[in-house]
Amino acid sequence: MSNQREGIGEPCCSPLVREPLSSDWAGDLARMFKAIGDPVRLRMLSLVASHAGGEACVCDISESFALSQPTISHHLKVLREAGLLDCERRGTWVYYRVIPAALQQLSAVLSPAAGVVEGSTCVGTDAAVAVAP
Repeated sequence: MSNQREGIGEPCCSPLVREPLSSDWAGDLARMFKAIGDPVRLRMLSLVASHAGGEACVCDISESFALSQPTISHHLKVLREAGLLDCERRGTWVYYRVIPAALQQLSAVLSPAAGVVEGSTCVGTDAAVAVAP
């Protein structure tokens, strides 16, 4: 039996347990996970994502942390280089926004697909559901 929903052709579980990741995709994901592995960067990503309008000025980000401006800039650079944030300069300020496709990639690789068919032979589905809060 295939690891796909009957008649729909969509995978029944996350790519992580469905098949081995390609070298390129694993590298991209590792960079993203490494970037958000730091609590400050994870908070920055959350701050930008939850900010009104979906973007935040570096001045808004800086005031939320007791860190120097160069340290803030370094963390934002790591998030940009990992493909999680994009930025745009407007006058003297830089505005950051989350790249939705990057968040979707992170989510998709760890989450089993919604609506998994009961009795599926998808490896890891039961374990993934068991640890969900």
